[in-house]
Amino acid sequence: MDTATIRQKLHHYIETAQDKKVKVIFASVGDEIRDSKDHWSDEVFVAELQRREDSYLSGSAKTYTLEQSVSRAQQSIKKIKKK
Repeated sequence: MDTATIRQKLHHYIETAQDKKVKVIFASVGDEIRDSKDHWSDEVFVAELQRREDSYLSGSAKTYTLEQSVSRAQQSIKKIKKK
């Protein structure tokens, strides 16, 4: 079963489950839910993304082709292996 189907089934189950069962589910994953961060509500994060997008769209950002990125990564790996 793919993830999208699982999500759909879970969503439906939670919407229709008895309150007691919903509380048991939350108890098992509640810490993870509380610890997860919604980056889209982080104003600093969103502002940084906006700054980067503006820089890219204006042409002032330094960008690399895929080939350049792969080459740089390979060079970094070689340096690490030498150490």
